[in-house]
Amino acid sequence: MFIWNNLWFFSIILKARQLGITTFFCILYLDIVLFSEHKTAGIIAHKDKDARKIFTDKVKFAWDNLPEALKDKLGPPNADSAGELRFPNGSSIFVSTSTRGGTVQYLHISEFGYTCAHHPIKADEIVTGSINSVEQGCMVTIESTAEGRAGHFYDLCQKSEKMMKQGVKLSMMDFKFFFFAWWQNPDYKIETGYYKPFDATLVEYFEKLRLQYNIELTDPQKKWYAQKKELNGDKMFSEYPSTPEEAFHASILGSYYATEMAKVYEQNRIREIPIDPTIRVDTWWDLGMNDKNVIIFTQTYGNEIRIVDYYENSGEGLSHYARVLQERGYIYGRHNFPHDIKVKELGTGVSRYQTLSDLKVRPIRVIERTRDLNDDIEAVRRLFPRFYFNAGKTAQLIESLENYRHEFNEATGEFLNSPKHDKHSHAADAMRVLAKGWSKHGVEQGEDGDKLVSTDFF
Repeated sequence: MFIWNNLWFFSIILKARQLGITTFFCILYLDIVLFSEHKTAGIIAHKDKDARKIFTDKVKFAWDNLPEALKDKLGPPNADSAGELRFPNGSSIFVSTSTRGGTVQYLHISEFGYTCAHHPIKADEIVTGSINSVEQGCMVTIESTAEGRAGHFYDLCQKSEKMMKQGVKLSMMDFKFFFFAWWQNPDYKIETGYYKPFDATLVEYFEKLRLQYNIELTDPQKKWYAQKKELNGDKMFSEYPSTPEEAFHASILGSYYATEMAKVYEQNRIREIPIDPTIRVDTWWDLGMNDKNVIIFTQTYGNEIRIVDYYENSGEGLSHYARVLQERGYIYGRHNFPHDIKVKELGTGVSRYQTLSDLKVRPIRVIERTRDLNDDIEAVRRLFPRFYFNAGKTAQLIESLENYRHEFNEATGEFLNSPKHDKHSHAADAMRVLAKGWSKHGVEQGEDGDKLVSTDFF
């Protein structure tokens, strides 16, 4: 009833799993086309099998179970195409995985977060084609669980939630934000049967909800959450979020660091971290072949690797990055680079090592060439429990770590054993430099030659 009483022309719904929201809109849109002339309603699903299921189990099932007298009055649908019902009044409803030609007055997009994460081209087509084809004054509804902080669903949720918090008066083309948490579902509880004591992480999590968000959970709700967490593990934030912010903490399917990032959030290792002026700052670089460069800034404090700052840019010369270091004003330790810093530039014959050294980026330490990418990724995983992130300066890095994932083969529906090369790759490459630099096999290389060095210099 809450959605029905608060619907807007354009609505976007961030939600927990299995709340029946797509079912609601299937029934609502079917009702509209049955009793309105020359209207078209479309439901876009994220997978072919889901489109077939939605059409069969929700749309057609609802039509089949109307009273016979009402169906006789409305007239039988002309269903000569799969996934569509067309009625004698000139109205129709269809379920598909993509947009169709023609005007649509009512459009519902299901699990759009998944589409944005795994089929970005299709997501672009839905936004530029399907949504843009709905005229002002008609209705668009989008619902999904979250799948990372990338893509149209994340962007639309962020914008609409911000407008809601600021009390902005919405136009008919602005999305109204809705969020439905797991704890708002009265069925999500266990009265008896769960007997295990909550571990320290869960106890801290429940207390955080109470203190920061004023969310008071009952014991049956806590038992339900604890049991679900055993089954869902690091996917719990996306499948059953407690807050909108938490929903987008979740890693997307195929993420290399899914489990590790979930633990970072659970253990509250993203926080404000002031620079300690008594500890040197080390930097870790990726010199992208497409001119995108990344710098990770760290301080080592006991067993903690504090990632205190982050910078990325493109289209700038090395002198720009030297100025970035200078403007930060940190007292530096070593600047760690991948092996390709030795490559000499065409035309000048001068290596980037020499250029940076001339720009007083010193001392430089060069990390040996990667022989096995998966070994490097595993090295990052092993180091993850020591990472702490400065919340105010590392948001881009955090986003990249959450979205660094396996390449996806859309033809076979399988993930490949290789990373997807996109805007998140460069930060992940710099993290691999960091992990390799922390091993016992770093190589300090100068213009004159190479020599093995211990990495225990921090």
